[in-house]
Amino acid sequence: MTTAAAEFIRPLTFQALSGHPVQTTLLDADAENAMGHINLARWADVLVIAPASANLLAKLSHGLADDLLSTLYLAATCPVYVAPAMNQAMWSKAVTQANVERLKTHGVRFIGPAAGDQACGETGLGRMSEPEDICRQLLTAPASVQASSELAGLKVLISAGPTREPLDPVRYITNRSSGKMGYALAEAAINMGADVTLVSGPVQLAAPAQARLIQVETAAQMYAAVLAEADSHAIYIGAAAVADYSPVPAPEKLKKHAGASTLVLHKTQDILAAVAALTPPPFTVGFAAETENLTEYALGKLQDKKLAMIAANWVGKAEGGFDRDQNALQVFWPTGQKALAMTDKSLLAQQLLSLIAEHFYNTMP
Repeated sequence: MTTAAAEFIRPLTFQALSGHPVQTTLLDADAENAMGHINLARWADVLVIAPASANLLAKLSHGLADDLLSTLYLAATCPVYVAPAMNQAMWSKAVTQANVERLKTHGVRFIGPAAGDQACGETGLGRMSEPEDICRQLLTAPASVQASSELAGLKVLISAGPTREPLDPVRYITNRSSGKMGYALAEAAINMGADVTLVSGPVQLAAPAQARLIQVETAAQMYAAVLAEADSHAIYIGAAAVADYSPVPAPEKLKKHAGASTLVLHKTQDILAAVAALTPPPFTVGFAAETENLTEYALGKLQDKKLAMIAANWVGKAEGGFDRDQNALQVFWPTGQKALAMTDKSLLAQQLLSLIAEHFYNTMP
């Protein structure tokens, strides 16, 4: 426990409730060889820092070591996970994000932060992820932290998140996509050795430090960004929830009038079909979110758009789907299919990418 943590919960209370010893000081004369941080670093399989304040992130990112936790971090050779917790303005500050990116380049993995109500009375991104969510990610860690070389040397393009189609300067049409699946795919692809470009709609997620991030807002912008990159990538995964229709935006705010209003919508360009039609095309993987006839609709998209593979999932159910940490997928390709059971999206992303890698190499001459 840090000094600040001990101000909230007394170490003796924490020890009594947890049933485990609590260490608080760097130099403990009563401990064997008085090097608690070294002993802990040698003992730990995983180091989890939760919650992690803005001050602690700054200390760790710059290698400062003046207490038990900061010296333990420097001495640790095991995987390190950090669960940030701070005011939403502090989290979004450029210097904090720079510290986060620096830590990511040193292999630190972040869990959260989450968006929601904060102790200060504000609402936004910065609150610590729920303990259940932290534990769930740690339980999938043995499979996900070990880097593989399944995609080594390959350039992978991933689109993620929703799009926003403006009605006027104030309003827009969007959908429930959080971008979590696409961002999990980007993280997993990097761990498999890929060179990742991430084209993202507006989300409240931190992109993997090693990914090249291209931020867009509308379906037209995403179409342009993806098509500009697709022919230089071996694999394209269209995990974004792109609007199928877009209005002609009004130059001024639309006023409320008596009676019904008519909204004219125009069909947006089909990104997946356009990428799959390139000569030669990258290995193109689509996503399908359906409320009914999952297999029928997914196979129809696979064939009509000439995709190499499509991953389909249910939406509107009690589990999985948009803005959830878990999901299940039914994956189809021209000669077969495979079900990926409900699990955390980080692990699901790894399973899907292993399947993509297998079929990608099978299609090579």
